[in-house]
Amino acid sequence: MTNEGGLMPASRYVVFVFALCTVATTFVLLCSGGLVTSHGAGMAVPDWPTTYGYNMFLFPVSRWIGGVFYEHTHRLIASGLGMMTVILAVLLLKFESRRWVRYMGLIAVVAVILQGVLGGLRVTLIKNEIGIFHALLAQSFFLFVGIIAMVVSPWFHRQHWSNDQFACKFRWLALAAVGAIFFQLGSAAAMRHAHADLSIPDFPLAYGKWWPPTDHESLEKINALRLQEVKPPTTSFLILLHMAHRLGALTAVALIVIFTVVVLRGVGIPKGIRFWALVWSLLVAAQFFLGAWTIWSNKAADVATAHMALGALLFFLGGMLTFRLFYAKSAYLKERVVEDAIWDRRTIS
Repeated sequence: MTNEGGLMPASRYVVFVFALCTVATTFVLLCSGGLVTSHGAGMAVPDWPTTYGYNMFLFPVSRWIGGVFYEHTHRLIASGLGMMTVILAVLLLKFESRRWVRYMGLIAVVAVILQGVLGGLRVTLIKNEIGIFHALLAQSFFLFVGIIAMVVSPWFHRQHWSNDQFACKFRWLALAAVGAIFFQLGSAAAMRHAHADLSIPDFPLAYGKWWPPTDHESLEKINALRLQEVKPPTTSFLILLHMAHRLGALTAVALIVIFTVVVLRGVGIPKGIRFWALVWSLLVAAQFFLGAWTIWSNKAADVATAHMALGALLFFLGGMLTFRLFYAKSAYLKERVVEDAIWDRRTIS
């Protein structure tokens, strides 16, 4: 809603700015979580919700060393994000007139609580599988709060959705690309939480071949070499998981490039959608290079974390674009219904 001067009320700007801060904090938390996993620091603090018996907010700074620094910092950022999410939900309940947006704030609170519990169970139960769900929920939450920031933004309120009607026909293609990226995030999380180092150490080939050997004899030779290099043994499942991740990367790249091409060549597509589609393609190209660099660097912690962070941005941008296209389609149909109703009343009168 806008006032007569076409400006957003001050309260809405407050909500929007705070939502942006929540999005930024979520991204910082994702990067922090990536550093925890890349440095193998997930169990550096063996208890939860305490930190070595201390209230986590009172844990001595002098003991923030090694893996404890990464894990404890991650917990503190997560706690801060939890409080920010609750505040955001309260702001939405107080100042937001749209019921569905208020519900989104409440859903965000439930999600951030669940995320905290999953993180704690990952530590107390020592279950790597929980870490995979923890990672995927984190990525989903990042996109979710991003959508909240979008729908409370001044731009969203002033948007003429009928302008997007020609871009809406590409929404399913965008959704397919986002689905491919989410699969990539899941397979990457499974590889990280297996703690088996790189199951395929070369790229673009795999053990010198386009498709790696996974028979028993080949696995024995591979693990004998890994033992000499002081690396944990791998399995046929982990090797195939790495190959699935590589094939998934090719699929995601192809879908994003196709989406960008059809959007750039389309008629009547808003400049904003064209611009962000192009950015999406540039980011996925950089992500593909970072994936290769992760292997060539023998999974250097900083490179692997950058690869994870850029993957999160790819999912975030693609999800935001997809939401805009689906929302625009819905809004355009509602506008047509209203216009038809007005026309019918005029015809009757």
